[in-house]
Amino acid sequence: MKQLKEVKGKAASLGRKRWIRFRKNGRGFYSLVFFVLLFGFSLFAEVLSNDKPLLIRYEGQLYFPLGQVYPETVFGGDFATETDYRDPYMLERLTTGSNFAFFPPNPHSFNSINLTLDRPVPAPPSRDNFLGTDDRGRDVLARLIYGFRLSILFGAALTVVGTLLGIIAGALQGYFVGRVDLIFQRFIELWGSMPELYLLIIFASIFQPSLLLLLILLSMFGWMGLSDYVRAEFLKGRNMEYVKAAKALGVGNGTIMYRHLLPNSMTPVITFLPFRMSGAILALTSLDFLGLGVPPSTPSLGELLSQGKANIEAWWLSLSTFVVLVGTLVLLIFIGEALREAFDPRK
Repeated sequence: MKQLKEVKGKAASLGRKRWIRFRKNGRGFYSLVFFVLLFGFSLFAEVLSNDKPLLIRYEGQLYFPLGQVYPETVFGGDFATETDYRDPYMLERLTTGSNFAFFPPNPHSFNSINLTLDRPVPAPPSRDNFLGTDDRGRDVLARLIYGFRLSILFGAALTVVGTLLGIIAGALQGYFVGRVDLIFQRFIELWGSMPELYLLIIFASIFQPSLLLLLILLSMFGWMGLSDYVRAEFLKGRNMEYVKAAKALGVGNGTIMYRHLLPNSMTPVITFLPFRMSGAILALTSLDFLGLGVPPSTPSLGELLSQGKANIEAWWLSLSTFVVLVGTLVLLIFIGEALREAFDPRK
């Protein structure tokens, strides 16, 4: 018990030292803070950018359109369909007298079309659309907010799935070696030679494009890069004295791999996480740019870049998307560099 407490104390001390080294890297630390703030704001995209009011007070009653669908008849309209809160007639009814409607800061959703434009689309930035509209009259700022959230969530999901698969494959290879390692290595060589882009094109023509399908296809190839590092760490750790002692005491292979070898092999996993996430975001953007990613109606950074390429004169499409995409990738790279320095065993 005393030895266990000493080991835990050393691990906690090492964690504090790594956190201190990470804090000292101002560029990486403030990039992490800024990235977390941006992602936190994007999680409330429906509150920041939406064509539905956050709160309506109509004839003394309070309504919350974000959480419930209200027909026009509730507000004195003629139809039993969902209320169009951008319709001038409904806006007049909702804002006359003691009635009021409180809209989000950006009163546009990612799929709402501005029907009041007095110029052809894509329209340049204006007071109504702060970053202009795309070629269908949809607000660019709204699509950037929703597209940023989608990219981060997809990148995080792909990173988690690929990391788990890579850890499992690398751990099995590095711990059992021999025939298991040989079979895995031959499989990785064969699987890595598969033309990933061609497979994506084939599956996109067979199945309906979706985020789940894209996540599965990219996860099938995204684990191989990390498995080599985990394999090397397990190969090095399996011959350590504490592992041999655990085997002599009759501890099972699964327990040794999970409790003893895996924690000591997490350094390359953690340091590569931001870089893998940036690669996942870039992969989603590239596939959307080529038309092989998410469905057309889904807000996507790659789809906005494709529109910017098709409409060279609409500089606001390419410029705003470029700033969001490059800024996100730069923040993740700075975070990854800081983590790599903090977990450097030479320090």
